[in-house]
Amino acid sequence: MLAQGRLVMKWVKTAVLVLVVLSVVLSLLLYRSNSFQRGGELALKGLTDSVKVVRDEKGMAYIYAANSHDAFYAQGFVTAQDRLFQMELTKLFATGRISELAGEVGRETDVRMRTLGFHRNAKKHAGMLSKKTREMLQAYLDGVNEYIRDHGKSHHLEFKLAGIKPGPWTIEDSLAIMYYMGWNSAANIQTETVTQMLVEKLGIAKAREIFPLNINPDDGVHADGNQVAAAGHPQASTVRISGDAKLMEYVREFSRPLGIGSNNWTVGGGRASGKLPIVANDPHLDARMLPGPWYPSALIFPGVRAVGVNVPGVPGMVMGRNEYVAMGITNSYGDAQDLYVETIDPAKPDNYLEGGNSLPFVKITETLKIKDKKSPQGFREERIVIKLTRRGPVISGVLADLKTTRCISLRWSPFETMRSSIGIEDLIFVRSVHDVKKALGDITAIMVNFVFADVKGNIGWQTTGRIPIRSQGEGTVPYEVKGGADNWTGWIPYEKMPQAYNPATGWLGTCNHKTVKKDYPYYMSSHFSPYYRYARLKELMASVKTTTAEDHWKFQRDIKNLMAEKVAPVLARGLASFKDTEALAKLLSEWDYADDKATAAPAVFQAVYARFAYLTFKDELGAELAKTMLNNWYFWQVRFEKMVLGGKSEWFDDSTTKNRESMADIIHRAGAEILAELGRNHGSDPAGWEWGDMHRLEFVSPIMRKGALKGVLGGGSHPMDGSGETLYRALYEFNEPFYATTTASMRMVADLADSSKVLAVLPGGVCGRLFDGHTTDQIEPFMNGEKLYWWFSDELIQAHTKNTLVLKAVK
Repeated sequence: MLAQGRLVMKWVKTAVLVLVVLSVVLSLLLYRSNSFQRGGELALKGLTDSVKVVRDEKGMAYIYAANSHDAFYAQGFVTAQDRLFQMELTKLFATGRISELAGEVGRETDVRMRTLGFHRNAKKHAGMLSKKTREMLQAYLDGVNEYIRDHGKSHHLEFKLAGIKPGPWTIEDSLAIMYYMGWNSAANIQTETVTQMLVEKLGIAKAREIFPLNINPDDGVHADGNQVAAAGHPQASTVRISGDAKLMEYVREFSRPLGIGSNNWTVGGGRASGKLPIVANDPHLDARMLPGPWYPSALIFPGVRAVGVNVPGVPGMVMGRNEYVAMGITNSYGDAQDLYVETIDPAKPDNYLEGGNSLPFVKITETLKIKDKKSPQGFREERIVIKLTRRGPVISGVLADLKTTRCISLRWSPFETMRSSIGIEDLIFVRSVHDVKKALGDITAIMVNFVFADVKGNIGWQTTGRIPIRSQGEGTVPYEVKGGADNWTGWIPYEKMPQAYNPATGWLGTCNHKTVKKDYPYYMSSHFSPYYRYARLKELMASVKTTTAEDHWKFQRDIKNLMAEKVAPVLARGLASFKDTEALAKLLSEWDYADDKATAAPAVFQAVYARFAYLTFKDELGAELAKTMLNNWYFWQVRFEKMVLGGKSEWFDDSTTKNRESMADIIHRAGAEILAELGRNHGSDPAGWEWGDMHRLEFVSPIMRKGALKGVLGGGSHPMDGSGETLYRALYEFNEPFYATTTASMRMVADLADSSKVLAVLPGGVCGRLFDGHTTDQIEPFMNGEKLYWWFSDELIQAHTKNTLVLKAVK
């Protein structure tokens, strides 16, 4: 028996060794099937001089060039090496060509993207660019196209798996991506649609009771917010939009904006241990798709040493630092979108009315190329017709309204405020906060908050974009066109856009909240993040006088929930009033309001509070409209908080029953439902629940987002701290709880006193290739808080060099 046991053990060890060897061999073969040249030399057409590209332990490229042209060319080349498949997917989506990859399932998305017109307007903008802007974009794209044209053997394996080939890039493609990113940082189309649907259902007076409420904590300790505009509301249209499938698809398509949130802040030298400012930034996007939306690199050439990130497909850097300045961005949610109710001329259906004037719709014909295996060519073509009014494209079907027929058009300010500069081309060269402010004045395609600081100790915050001044005061409901006068009467002057420089507090920060105070003379938006994250940031800043870069790294991972601190005691009292929900009440009563993945209370709070909100509004709105409104978190959270803290709102009564329900009754009903639902999957004792069991972050490959191979090709599912209300952001969809969809897409802390490195981590990695180790190697540090760095000094770049590639100019 002993000899037999030894024989079995020997067989097991041999089998394990064979499996290990096979695994190593398979991994090596898979890696080699999707690799590219990181070392040695390459001869490239288009360079004026040799460029050295060194890569560190993360696979990040540090580009040493003799001039700016070669630096941007090389940036395009190495970005294509790492991210060409990601770039191609983004280009196809932004230009309305995703059906070339996805077939019929992508058709409707392409129709919407063509209708919005990112590529159509990019063509117009390309013709307006200055020589400097065009040369920068073209140098970058020449590098991209060089890789596509002459290095096909090392193209991403993903292209073969997807059945497509990369096409050449144009300046119009880069501008279309810029517009696409700008569009997805906006959200007012959702707000206007929801408000109009509420008016349809409730009437304008009742609907206004639950219109958005926004608070700026800097208005004082008793800040109570104000309604969406001091001048009141414009008259809502009587048109009914909720039944229009075409318009509702636009709402669903963009119900999860790319730029749904972020944190950024800077402290001056007086509050920093190194006596120079520190800038912290963690932009919040849907970063589940590997390798993440940002591409990090360093550009080093005479007069410039910079490290940071850009959007693959667009050159330069939008977040990071150079030798003089550090900067970061968040979404400002400036309202640059409006929906218009247009009247179709009953006598001429191809015309629309502006008062007594009948004007023809402008019609644009575009051709879709849709992948089709049944077609001999492998695709079929389909022509679509896009209608435009003087305000913009028609995005609805025909809407019946009493004796007239209507339609909805869409207007967006970036298409009306194009400049010869796109702004970002100057950011890498700035040397002071004054230079940053000047450069940001040319950014009109996106409404964001930049915070920045320079080595002279100055700190600043500046909002970008162009916000229209509206004759009706604000833009929370669709505007009904009744005449030829333009309701956009001008633009908020750039010098009057929200901004601050060197405040007495010694720090500046934004968290997508309402940054303007009550005395701000212009309407900025009615769609802002609730104030909770910014209020928590203020608490953290007040708790320390002097900070290090490591302190700010910890602040970015703070999980204190200030909304819960206010509301959870109310829930606890309501749940404690009933025997069957006492256990839930106990957990909330003993909670420290930290959204810790290893504890039960955050799970109880998030689940019960969301269900409580749904039950509050379901009876008046109906299930579908309630879900539509509640899925737009920013629309209702602060308004509902005020209702809950007040405790007496008529909205708490269930209008479908004969009884008069109190707030406690509805809280109890929510708790009982959650006990039953979560109990089925997580156990009957809520004390045994863990927030991280249900609140998770899952990283997936663009090649396999679903199915059996999702876990093999992706980055796994990870328990997640935080929530939508914490600085450590982990927002989930209201209607699809609790998997996180919006988190930090990068974390960066740049200490201007440290000339050697920048704290930074990505949610995936530098590379975007299946089986490449640098596609997922930053996931664990991203999740557990381990410090990673972008190297800044030559000494540390050299010390961490793993590969060196020399790009030689072909004369």
